[in-house]
Amino acid sequence: MGKLTLLSVGTNAKTVKGDGDETGYLTAILYMAPHKGNTHGVNLCPKATVGCAAACLNTAGRGAFSNVQKARIRKADWFISDRPAFLKQLHHELIMFSSYARRKNLKPVVRLNGTTDILWEKHLDMTKYPEIQFYDYTKWAPIQRANLPFNYHLTYSRAENWASHILQLRVNNGANVAVVFDKVPEEYEGFPVFNGDDNDLRFLDPKGHVIGLSAKGKAKKDTSGFVVRSV
Repeated sequence: MGKLTLLSVGTNAKTVKGDGDETGYLTAILYMAPHKGNTHGVNLCPKATVGCAAACLNTAGRGAFSNVQKARIRKADWFISDRPAFLKQLHHELIMFSSYARRKNLKPVVRLNGTTDILWEKHLDMTKYPEIQFYDYTKWAPIQRANLPFNYHLTYSRAENWASHILQLRVNNGANVAVVFDKVPEEYEGFPVFNGDDNDLRFLDPKGHVIGLSAKGKAKKDTSGFVVRSV
């Protein structure tokens, strides 16, 4: 496999909003083909529902370009077929990115599941990079993601097939749940909604909140219930 850069910096309009001197952060994201969009047929987003998969941001923005899709497929194939080599390259890039951020007097932030939902705590010892704040969105249940590294923050994502008590349970236990709306409200299911569109620094969000995200791309036409629509 030829040279392949894993982490992307400055390519996501939303994360760019949270980068720079005003916030003190710099974000890098790992994008790979989700679902079964790789040549091995392995689902790297195993908890994705029909609505979530249909509205996936993998093809939004730069993801609409064929060269970007090909790169994401290559990364996914590499992760699946030769994980030791993949993780060695990822380690190298994390070190380089951390050093780059420090030279700019910014704190490095890394989102490994840009378009996937991998249990990264099982593959990468994030505590080896104490200066990096890792974060992700996930549809895995909290019990499946217990004992996370101190520098790894998760925001849970609502699915259209959730029973109402699931969101209540998770938020009441101090977790944050991201919900996609056609129009972000101030309150949802009795919980205050924190607008998550301003930036992607989810680890800074107040605990025990619904994180409101506006429907984007294909999600604007969702009819599955994945997008919560105003009455």
